[in-house]
Amino acid sequence: MRQGLEELEKEFLAPYAVHSQKSRGRNYPEEEHPYRTCFQRDRERILHTTAFRRLGHKTQVFVTYEGDHYRTRLTHTLETAQIARTLARALAANEDLTEAIALAHDLGHPPFGHAGERALHRLMEGRGGFDHNLQSLRIVEKLEQRYSGFPGLNLTWEVREGVVKHWTEYDRAEVGEYEPDKAPSVEAQLVSRADEIAFQTHDLDDGMRAEMLDWDELRELGPWEWVELSPPRESSDLVRHELIRRLINHLATDLIETTKAQLERLRPASCEAVRNLRENVVAFSAEVSALRGRLQELLMERLYRHYRVVRMARKAERIVGRLFAAYLEDTGQLPPWVETRIAEEGVERVICDYIAGMTDRFALQEYQKLFDPGTRV
Repeated sequence: MRQGLEELEKEFLAPYAVHSQKSRGRNYPEEEHPYRTCFQRDRERILHTTAFRRLGHKTQVFVTYEGDHYRTRLTHTLETAQIARTLARALAANEDLTEAIALAHDLGHPPFGHAGERALHRLMEGRGGFDHNLQSLRIVEKLEQRYSGFPGLNLTWEVREGVVKHWTEYDRAEVGEYEPDKAPSVEAQLVSRADEIAFQTHDLDDGMRAEMLDWDELRELGPWEWVELSPPRESSDLVRHELIRRLINHLATDLIETTKAQLERLRPASCEAVRNLRENVVAFSAEVSALRGRLQELLMERLYRHYRVVRMARKAERIVGRLFAAYLEDTGQLPPWVETRIAEEGVERVICDYIAGMTDRFALQEYQKLFDPGTRV
């Protein structure tokens, strides 16, 4: 059965796609599964992790207690995976590899979104810092303990490369041993662009739902000719949903058409040829890149810097900072299974790992237990 799937890849995938049969393999040798390709197996290993389940209670933009309908880190991940699979299918790339990278790309995000990440990076200055891409890789390579024969998930090289090379316009991690002088695979590039499509459109949706963005501001952005939708004076949920759907479709279609043209021009004959280009072949057109820039400016000014979002962010940074200081002052406050790692990893990194793994809810509860005299510990 697995061999049959690998033969289908040879028939239907493009030459520049990563083929399962040609994977560079795993750090720890394992027998291949009889019914699943190596990338299908990786995808399912990621789905069953504790880190993946925790994403359901981690902030995207709005802290999870703000409302049940705002995106969480988990719903963002699922939206990214859906868009990425569509892109991969249209471009004859490996859908299973693409989905595995997408599902793992945000595993390393701490509680409270980017505010939590900023706080941890500041606290770890001079001690290796903190980056959510590197933390995602750390989770799948070491921190998830689910197998007796090896640490982590023992994922294929291609999935791990895609996780650490999850490069967007807004973040880029040091990739260490994963060929830093080369471009990511097409599949990894597709996930990075799908991530951008997902977060821009759903942040716009959530901002409008929260009434932090309105139709008058969106009129000034001026993208409505190509979505064929005229924003009404009085917004409605139905019109908002229609706008977001058409916007996602417009961005994804432009990405597919622009990338097809790039691939036809460059004609990479293998996945290694893509890496050796040293620049991304997956791209938006100049027109849509300019539109995305205007959209990002609007989101930054009217949503990410909105006083309610800023207040939540500063509160989150204080919570993370005080938790870190409390654990550092007395490591006896850490659970025993955490404290035992200190001798091997160092106290700051162990505390950082512990806080990064928390959900918003758990971090708030822990804060109450440590600092509220009326809360039972």
